Parts: sequence; structure tokens; C-alpha cells
Amino acid sequence: MIKFEEMKQQIRSALEKADVDYCEVRLEDSHDLTIVFQGTALETVRKNNLYGGNVRALHKGGWGFASFNNLEELEANLLQACEQAKAAGKVVNTESKLAEVPVVEADFCPEWTLHPRNVSLDEKIRILGDYQKLVLSYENIPACTVMYQERATTLIFANSEGTCTRQEKLDFSAGIMANGRKGDVSVRQMVGVGSSIGIDEIMGLDEKIKVMCERTQKLLEADSIQAGVYTAVCDPSLTGLFVHEAFGHLSEGDSLSKDPEFLKAMTLGRVLGRPILNIYDTGDIMTSRGGMVYDDEGVACRRAELVKEGVLVGRLNSRWSAAKLGEEVTGSARALNYIHPPIVRMRSTCIESGDSTFEDMIKDIKLGVYAIGTGGGETNGEMFNFAASYGYMIRDGKLAELVRDVKLQGNVFTTMENIDMIGNDAGDKDGPGGCGKGEQAPLPTSGRCPHVRIQNLIVGGVR
Repeated sequence: MIKFEEMKQQIRSALEKADVDYCEVRLEDSHDLTIVFQGTALETVRKNNLYGGNVRALHKGGWGFASFNNLEELEANLLQACEQAKAAGKVVNTESKLAEVPVVEADFCPEWTLHPRNVSLDEKIRILGDYQKLVLSYENIPACTVMYQERATTLIFANSEGTCTRQEKLDFSAGIMANGRKGDVSVRQMVGVGSSIGIDEIMGLDEKIKVMCERTQKLLEADSIQAGVYTAVCDPSLTGLFVHEAFGHLSEGDSLSKDPEFLKAMTLGRVLGRPILNIYDTGDIMTSRGGMVYDDEGVACRRAELVKEGVLVGRLNSRWSAAKLGEEVTGSARALNYIHPPIVRMRSTCIESGDSTFEDMIKDIKLGVYAIGTGGGETNGEMFNFAASYGYMIRDGKLAELVRDVKLQGNVFTTMENIDMIGNDAGDKDGPGGCGKGEQAPLPTSGRCPHVRIQNLIVGGVR
């Protein structure tokens, strides 16, 4: 365990030797546990300890970076990172610019709901094994995957400006997946949970799992949706996937600063949707996997307003991208672990609740689709293609038959313009996996979104 008071003087003494424009040190002590049930077997029980640190230096616009696994190597790696930065600075030869932020001294530990250390390994395996047995007890569900991951981290950050923070962090996620098969038809459904403050959400999932298994059986009998253009209502989970993948990545300042075409497309002040649309990104939802207090540049996380009443008003920035773009720092610099330098990443990306009830959203739809859950997808620039977990047809203002193979596709800007109703029922999106930007995956992120209604959405299925 890294001891904060003992480390302060050692880090600051090392930083005094940094003859560059700016230098920072991150130290990390992480303890991981992974449990995987595959099929009928307990496949993996793995514990890891990740201990080490890195140094990042900036000089005349050039960056240097070095990571290490032994604290005794701190000073040598600091000098190495500084030499790299000076060499890069000879080529770049510009003024080193980082947005100004307050100097912070803090020692933060969240109020845990249930820390992993308070539940034995045997008990975790028993709970997960019971879920596996429950899933496999259902007809036409021959395979089940149960994944559990936890990471408890002590993180120390200090820089040459005087900031020094220590944080206790937790990332927990679990997914219970049912793989149904009947004849040539196969479907996959999942119950997912996650948190930054405890593992208590892994308890008492039996009813949710039963509902999932019963739905899996019904989906095996359901038809694929007929491809077409529909009025679509997306549930909070699918809305969260859309706002993260299709819009959130376009709001990351480091990527935009390197892409003039997308920076122009994301010009602040552009009208992206109707006045009912409000989007923000925040770290203050500590019950979610995107919860965080300070980012990996020692900056206090704050709510970043991205879209206000349909107008693009902001984006996510690190200190470097904020200076580059002449914008505010949002506390959005994040690294997967000490092996990587921080880059601009989302935390919890959210759409504010509106005024519409679910009944309001479907009552005037002659023919549409209610798309539920997430089944993966991809983006390519401003184009997206996402799979829902399943859906229901909407006929004459009422939910009708269950359908599968529901895939949503289109242009993010056109789709945002076509959001004409927003629900009053925001819900959190948490589960296994994470964001994969910059080959730093899976970084924990989350979202809090309501139902949304989208006109003229292309929905793929069978033709």
C-alpha cells in the first residue's frame, strides 16, 4: 500500500530535479480480482497486484513519458522523461501551454457501501456460482457466462506546480449472460451491474436473472424485425450507448484539436437538436463506474455542459487540449493505469430528463419500435451502427410483439435533430466492459439517460 505522507517528500524532492517547463508523477497500487464462470465450469479466478508509477514531462511543447515498477527508479525515470521532453521540444520548439488550474492538496476516500475486502473470495464465488446454476436451469439456455471484476486502487499524483493528491478508488463490474439456442436461432441476453463505491449490487440479482432468462426463451420464438425507417423509442441503456459512442467521442478536445474537419463540425454554438435536448458529462455520480473526484492530472472533476437547449456549448478537455482550444478544463484527463499517459476520456455522459412519460412517447406512433438494451456496435466518424438487445414493435400507440435483431444506424447529427421527445425517467447505465479509446481499454465509464424518441430512424433487421 502506498503511504501518502511517506511519499510526499520523496516525490517533491524528485520533482525539484525536473529542469523542464512542467513535470508530474503518478504512483499506483492496484489490486484486481477476476472471476469467470464459462458454461458449467468455474474457468478463472485470478488476482493481480499492479504496482508502479510514471513520470510525464513537458518542455517547449514536447512531451516525455516514462513508466516504472519500482519506486526506487522514480528519480531515474523522471530524468529520462525530462530528457525525452527536451529532445521533443527541440523539434516542436513552441511555448509549453497548459490551462491554469488551482493547486490541490487532498487525501480522498469515498464512503464505501460495501468494499470488496469485506466479502470473502469463497462467498463471491458462491454468489456467482448460484447465478450460473440459475441461468442453466432454464430450457433452451445451454450456455452461460458470468464475469466479475473488481479493482481497488490507491493513486498518488503530484506535479511541479505543487498539487499533491491521494485517492482511494474502486471499480466493480459484473455481467451474467444467458446464451439461448433453439434450432438455427441463437440469442444472448445479459444482466449487468457496476459501481465506484461498492460491490453490493452483485447481491440479490435472482429476480432480474429470472426475467432475463424468461425473455431469452421468448426471443428464441420471436421474429426478427423487418428492416425499415421507424419512429423509435430507445430505453435509457441504449440511449446511454448512443450518447457515449456517437456523440461523446466527438466531444473530446484532444481528438478534435487534431482533426480540423470534425472541429469545424463541432463548432461551439452549432444547433444540434431541439430545445428539449441537454447533454452533460460528469464525475459526480459515484454510484456509477464513471464516478471520480480528481482526474489523472490532479484536476477536480466538474460537470461539463456539452449541449444546452439543443445548442453545442462545450466539450471535454484536459489541461493540454483546453489550452490548445482556448477552452475550460473539465477534469477529463484519464489513464487506464500507470503504464499509459492520460488522454481526454468521458466519465458519466448523460442526457437530462425531459417532461414526457413513456405513454406520451408511444401513444401517437402508428408503427414504430421500442429498442431496449445494448448489444454492441461501432461508429465511423459521424456514422453509427448499434445493436439493441431486443425490442417490441409499437402498433397504434401500444406495445405489440417482441422482436430480435434490432439494429439502429444513421448519422449522429441527423439523429440528434430527430429527437422529438425526452422521457422523465433517467436511469444509470453500468455493466462490464468499458471505453476503448487510444488502446486504453477497458476504461470504466457510465451514463445516466432517460428514454428518448427519435423520428425517421433507420432500423436494420431482415428485409
